[in-house]
Amino acid sequence: METFFSFLEKRVDDSSSLLCVGLDPHVSDLPSPTAASALTFCLNLVKQTSRYAAAFKPNAAFFEAFGAEGWTALKHVIEAIGEESDRMGSRIPIILDAKRGDISSTAEAYAQSAFETLGADCVTLNPYLGKDSIEPFIQNQEKGVFLLCKTSNAGSMDLQNLLVMPMGSDMPMPLYIYVAKLAGQWNEKNNVGIVVGATHPQIMEMIRAAVPELWFLAPGVGAQGGEMELTLKAGLREDGKGLLLPISRAISRADNPGKAAAEIRDSILEIRRAIHQNK
Repeated sequence: METFFSFLEKRVDDSSSLLCVGLDPHVSDLPSPTAASALTFCLNLVKQTSRYAAAFKPNAAFFEAFGAEGWTALKHVIEAIGEESDRMGSRIPIILDAKRGDISSTAEAYAQSAFETLGADCVTLNPYLGKDSIEPFIQNQEKGVFLLCKTSNAGSMDLQNLLVMPMGSDMPMPLYIYVAKLAGQWNEKNNVGIVVGATHPQIMEMIRAAVPELWFLAPGVGAQGGEMELTLKAGLREDGKGLLLPISRAISRADNPGKAAAEIRDSILEIRRAIHQNK
């Protein structure tokens, strides 16, 4: 049976891409502050960029801001990605950026919402509540999660850089390394990855050394100041995979989003080839 990351890797191969197209309908980018405008905005992006996308990442917050109509729009966007996948003959994974995190029956309800009601393939989660808060999301190996490990915002240092002393260890380690190692332990079904911000390439390199096989979702290239080449050098696995680069505004605000996505995809490929040749 297919796992989430075997599914993702197939799409990476089909599209020759590590680009994750972000679907973030900022109100300032819409002709009117409505769910209908958000839907039209995202459908246009999906249509223009699907050829170049290894995955799509709709951000739940921008849809939730429109209330029930926004939630319906999000479901329509996810359905449209499925239809576009069928048209191309290659399924595109959908990563719901929701950063959920809760325990017991609440986590089960969040998992049902993301995977069954909306139809997403993967969801971002906050691992702060521990493994039992993650388990409802990873029971089905075909559904995946990316756990927040070292996020791209400046405030990530407030907690994520703290030194911790895990039980049984005689050496402290940064919390982000501990989270990465936990994710590696929890990845029994090949459906657990981690979020590692592109704004911290040196830290990303340390995390890659700690978990050489895990997939990274690496936001922060472009608008947040992360550099693509440094990120790829720090985060790619030995096989040239293992890293998704989410890009939103540089595509959605371009005059031609399809052309922008193609250029970004090709830049990633070029850098990836150069890294491989220099090894």
